[in-house]
Amino acid sequence: MIAIIDYGVGNLFSLCSSLKSIGAEAVVTPAPAVIRAADRIILPGVGAFADAAEKLRATGLDQVLLEEAARGKKIMGICLGMQMLFEESHEYGTHKGLGLIPGRVVPMAGYIPEGLKIPHIGWNPLIIMGDKHPLLKYVNEGDCVYFVHSYFATDCQESVIATAEYGRELTAAVAKDNVMGCQFHPEKSGGVGLSILKAFCEL
Repeated sequence: MIAIIDYGVGNLFSLCSSLKSIGAEAVVTPAPAVIRAADRIILPGVGAFADAAEKLRATGLDQVLLEEAARGKKIMGICLGMQMLFEESHEYGTHKGLGLIPGRVVPMAGYIPEGLKIPHIGWNPLIIMGDKHPLLKYVNEGDCVYFVHSYFATDCQESVIATAEYGRELTAAVAKDNVMGCQFHPEKSGGVGLSILKAFCEL
Protein backbone atom coordinates (compact mmCIF):
# COMPACT_ATOMS: atom_id res chain seq x y z
CA MET A 1 0.00 0.00 0.00
CA ILE A 2 1.17 3.52 -0.84
CA ALA A 3 0.47 6.34 1.62
CA ILE A 4 0.05 9.77 0.04
CA ILE A 5 0.73 12.24 2.83
CA ASP A 6 -2.13 14.68 3.40
CA TYR A 7 -0.80 17.75 5.18
CA GLY A 8 -3.04 20.31 3.49
CA VAL A 9 -0.84 20.82 0.42
CA GLY A 10 -0.87 19.02 -2.93
CA ASN A 11 -2.84 17.56 -5.78
CA LEU A 12 -3.72 14.53 -3.70
CA PHE A 13 -6.73 12.91 -5.28
CA SER A 14 -5.61 13.02 -8.92
CA LEU A 15 -2.39 11.38 -7.74
CA CYS A 16 -4.37 8.74 -5.87
CA SER A 17 -6.54 8.14 -8.97
CA SER A 18 -3.44 7.76 -11.14
CA LEU A 19 -2.00 5.14 -8.79
CA LYS A 20 -5.27 3.23 -8.68
CA SER A 21 -5.46 3.31 -12.50
CA ILE A 22 -2.24 1.26 -12.63
CA GLY A 23 -3.54 -1.22 -10.07
CA ALA A 24 -1.76 0.17 -7.02
CA GLU A 25 -3.39 0.33 -3.62
CA ALA A 26 -3.14 3.93 -2.45
CA VAL A 27 -4.61 6.02 0.34
CA VAL A 28 -4.55 9.75 1.07
CA THR A 29 -3.88 10.09 4.79
CA PRO A 30 -2.62 12.42 7.54
CA ALA A 31 -2.39 9.52 10.03
CA PRO A 32 1.12 8.63 11.23
CA ALA A 33 0.09 5.02 11.96
CA VAL A 34 -1.20 4.53 8.39
CA ILE A 35 1.93 6.14 6.93
CA ARG A 36 4.18 3.90 9.04
CA ALA A 37 2.23 0.82 7.99
CA ALA A 38 2.48 1.63 4.28
CA ASP A 39 4.98 -0.07 1.97
CA ARG A 40 5.83 3.21 0.22
CA ILE A 41 5.25 6.91 0.85
CA ILE A 42 4.61 9.81 -1.53
CA LEU A 43 5.06 13.42 -0.38
CA PRO A 44 3.12 15.69 -2.75
CA GLY A 45 3.12 19.47 -2.71
CA VAL A 46 2.14 22.66 -4.49
CA GLY A 47 2.51 26.27 -3.39
CA ALA A 48 5.14 27.97 -1.26
CA PHE A 49 7.97 26.06 0.42
CA ALA A 50 7.80 27.87 3.79
CA ASP A 51 4.05 27.31 4.19
CA ALA A 52 4.29 23.63 3.21
CA ALA A 53 7.25 22.99 5.51
CA GLU A 54 5.45 24.68 8.40
CA LYS A 55 2.32 22.57 7.84
CA LEU A 56 4.37 19.37 7.66
CA ARG A 57 6.14 20.19 10.92
CA ALA A 58 2.92 21.30 12.63
CA THR A 59 1.46 17.85 12.01
CA GLY A 60 4.62 16.06 13.16
CA LEU A 61 4.73 14.26 9.82
CA ASP A 62 8.23 15.57 9.12
CA GLN A 63 9.52 13.30 11.89
CA VAL A 64 7.48 10.38 10.60
CA LEU A 65 9.08 10.85 7.18
CA LEU A 66 12.57 11.07 8.63
CA GLU A 67 12.03 7.92 10.71
CA GLU A 68 10.59 5.95 7.79
CA ALA A 69 13.40 7.09 5.50
CA ALA A 70 15.94 5.92 8.09
CA ARG A 71 14.20 2.52 8.14
CA GLY A 72 14.79 2.23 4.38
CA LYS A 73 11.21 2.74 3.21
CA LYS A 74 10.84 3.95 -0.39
CA ILE A 75 9.81 7.62 -0.41
CA MET A 76 9.06 9.85 -3.39
CA GLY A 77 8.49 13.61 -3.38
CA ILE A 78 6.60 15.29 -6.19
CA CYS A 79 7.05 18.94 -7.28
CA LEU A 80 7.22 20.97 -4.04
CA GLY A 81 7.32 17.62 -2.23
CA MET A 82 10.59 16.87 -4.03
CA GLN A 83 11.99 20.28 -3.10
CA MET A 84 11.23 19.64 0.55
CA LEU A 85 13.51 16.58 0.50
CA PHE A 86 16.54 18.90 0.19
CA GLU A 87 18.45 20.66 2.93
CA GLU A 88 17.08 24.15 2.36
CA SER A 89 15.10 26.42 0.07
CA HIS A 90 15.79 30.04 -0.84
CA GLU A 91 12.18 30.87 -1.70
CA TYR A 92 11.44 34.24 -0.05
CA GLY A 93 14.14 33.75 2.57
CA THR A 94 16.00 30.66 3.70
CA HIS A 95 13.94 27.75 4.95
CA LYS A 96 15.01 24.38 6.28
CA GLY A 97 14.02 21.25 4.38
CA LEU A 98 14.00 17.61 5.44
CA GLY A 99 17.67 17.12 4.55
CA LEU A 100 17.14 13.67 3.06
CA ILE A 101 19.00 14.64 -0.11
CA PRO A 102 21.97 17.06 -0.14
CA GLY A 103 21.28 20.24 -2.07
CA ARG A 104 19.43 23.54 -2.18
CA VAL A 105 16.33 24.91 -3.91
CA VAL A 106 16.88 28.25 -5.64
CA PRO A 107 14.94 30.64 -7.93
CA MET A 108 14.90 30.13 -11.68
CA ALA A 109 14.88 33.93 -12.04
CA GLY A 110 18.42 35.05 -12.80
CA TYR A 111 19.42 31.55 -13.86
CA ILE A 112 17.39 30.90 -16.98
CA PRO A 113 17.66 33.35 -19.92
CA GLU A 114 15.62 36.54 -19.76
CA GLY A 115 12.42 36.37 -21.77
CA LEU A 116 11.49 32.85 -20.69
CA LYS A 117 8.33 32.84 -18.60
CA ILE A 118 8.40 32.02 -14.91
CA PRO A 119 6.80 29.88 -13.61
CA HIS A 120 7.98 27.26 -16.07
CA ILE A 121 4.73 25.59 -17.14
CA GLY A 122 4.56 22.93 -19.81
CA TRP A 123 5.88 19.73 -21.32
CA ASN A 124 9.61 19.12 -21.57
CA PRO A 125 11.65 16.08 -22.63
CA LEU A 126 13.63 14.24 -20.00
CA ILE A 127 17.40 13.87 -20.32
CA ILE A 128 18.46 10.71 -18.49
CA MET A 129 21.72 11.00 -16.57
CA GLY A 130 24.24 8.15 -16.35
CA ASP A 131 22.98 4.61 -15.88
CA LYS A 132 19.20 4.67 -15.90
CA HIS A 133 17.79 4.66 -12.38
CA PRO A 134 15.12 1.99 -11.67
CA LEU A 135 12.54 4.77 -11.17
CA LEU A 136 12.99 5.58 -14.86
CA LYS A 137 13.17 2.02 -16.14
CA TYR A 138 10.13 2.47 -18.40
CA VAL A 139 11.18 5.95 -19.58
CA ASN A 140 13.00 6.63 -22.82
CA GLU A 141 15.34 9.54 -23.46
CA GLY A 142 13.24 12.43 -24.74
CA ASP A 143 9.94 11.33 -23.22
CA CYS A 144 8.02 14.43 -22.16
CA VAL A 145 6.63 15.24 -18.72
CA TYR A 146 4.65 18.15 -17.29
CA PHE A 147 6.28 20.85 -15.14
CA VAL A 148 4.88 23.73 -13.08
CA HIS A 149 7.56 25.47 -11.01
CA SER A 150 9.50 28.67 -10.35
CA TYR A 151 12.32 27.14 -8.26
CA PHE A 152 14.69 24.25 -8.90
CA ALA A 153 17.15 22.05 -7.05
CA THR A 154 20.89 22.67 -7.36
CA ASP A 155 24.15 21.54 -5.71
CA CYS A 156 22.77 17.99 -5.91
CA GLN A 157 24.73 16.58 -8.85
CA GLU A 158 25.38 13.19 -7.24
CA SER A 159 21.65 12.59 -6.83
CA VAL A 160 20.39 13.81 -10.23
CA ILE A 161 18.92 11.01 -12.37
CA ALA A 162 17.25 13.21 -15.01
CA THR A 163 17.30 16.80 -16.17
CA ALA A 164 15.21 18.96 -18.48
CA GLU A 165 16.09 21.95 -20.64
CA TYR A 166 14.35 25.30 -20.19
CA GLY A 167 16.87 27.77 -21.53
CA ARG A 168 19.36 26.06 -19.24
CA GLU A 169 19.57 22.64 -17.61
CA LEU A 170 17.21 22.09 -14.68
CA THR A 171 17.02 19.21 -12.22
CA ALA A 172 14.03 17.04 -13.17
CA ALA A 173 14.41 13.93 -10.98
CA VAL A 174 16.67 12.85 -8.13
CA ALA A 175 17.39 9.73 -6.10
CA LYS A 176 19.55 8.95 -3.07
CA ASP A 177 19.26 5.43 -1.68
CA ASN A 178 15.58 4.85 -0.87
CA VAL A 179 14.54 8.51 -1.31
CA MET A 180 13.68 9.97 -4.71
CA GLY A 181 11.81 12.87 -6.23
CA CYS A 182 10.33 14.31 -9.41
CA GLN A 183 10.15 18.05 -10.03
CA PHE A 184 7.46 17.38 -12.65
CA HIS A 185 4.01 15.95 -11.99
CA PRO A 186 3.81 12.24 -12.93
CA GLU A 187 0.05 12.29 -12.34
CA LYS A 188 -0.31 14.98 -15.03
CA SER A 189 2.24 13.48 -17.46
CA GLY A 190 0.11 10.94 -19.29
CA GLY A 191 1.49 7.48 -19.99
CA VAL A 192 5.07 8.50 -19.20
CA GLY A 193 4.05 9.70 -15.75
CA LEU A 194 2.06 6.55 -15.10
CA SER A 195 5.09 4.46 -16.08
CA ILE A 196 7.17 6.32 -13.45
CA LEU A 197 4.55 5.69 -10.79
CA LYS A 198 4.47 2.03 -11.86
CA ALA A 199 8.25 1.78 -11.51
CA PHE A 200 8.04 3.36 -8.04
CA CYS A 201 5.47 0.73 -7.03
CA GLU A 202 7.88 -1.99 -8.16
CA LEU A 203 10.94 -0.75 -6.27
